[in-house]
Amino acid sequence: MNRFENQIAIVTGAGRGIGEAIAKSLAEGGAKIACVSRSEANSAKVADAINAVHPGAAKPYAVDVADKKAVEAAAAKIFADFGKVDILVNNAGITRDGLAMRMSEEDWDAVLDTNLKGAFNFIQAVMRPMIKQRSGRIVNIASVAGLMGNAGQANYAASKAGLIGLTKTLARELAGRGITVNAVAPGFIKTDMTDVLNENIKSAVVGQIPLGRFGEPGDIAAAVAYLASADASYITGQTLTVDGGMVMA
Repeated sequence: MNRFENQIAIVTGAGRGIGEAIAKSLAEGGAKIACVSRSEANSAKVADAINAVHPGAAKPYAVDVADKKAVEAAAAKIFADFGKVDILVNNAGITRDGLAMRMSEEDWDAVLDTNLKGAFNFIQAVMRPMIKQRSGRIVNIASVAGLMGNAGQANYAASKAGLIGLTKTLARELAGRGITVNAVAPGFIKTDMTDVLNENIKSAVVGQIPLGRFGEPGDIAAAVAYLASADASYITGQTLTVDGGMVMA
């Protein structure tokens, strides 16, 4: 099903895990993908994997999303390579966990700069062209931590809560130009971030999830693909929680 035929998508944090799944899902739908990762090796690996199935559908870009000038340069290269951008998925994110009392300024800044400022950097880089073409889809990957908080993750939860606020504000600012802005809030998903948890913690978390299991990266990719598609043209400013029922508003 080519529901993204002739569309160009930027996916940040595309080098592994959820971002990789999102990039491959959008490519499967017919989109061409700008695979953005801080690691040149990871961005190239995912682009190569996509191109092996969909020749010429992906290009890699090594970018630190927290670096505004680097993002501006990368966006200029992406527009030169593809001609336009229809979909932006802000997935790049890091954790630097620790109790707030002992959290260093460096750890606070690193997480906020990547998770929140990084998303804003890419949004600003594509906003004017999307406004000019009077169409676009922006999907920000938040977290249930941004909805309910999580002990030991003051920086991460703050960055994801901020991302939800940014989503709602931009949805209001851009709706009149045919651009939708939504967020997806994953719960506990099987990724490198959750693999490091010990079995006791994993068991305790699963006990809080009504569906009784961790999610898969593909669960998030499916939600993103929906929000990026024409099927979601009347949805904006929303946060879709994909968490097995862990957080129920």
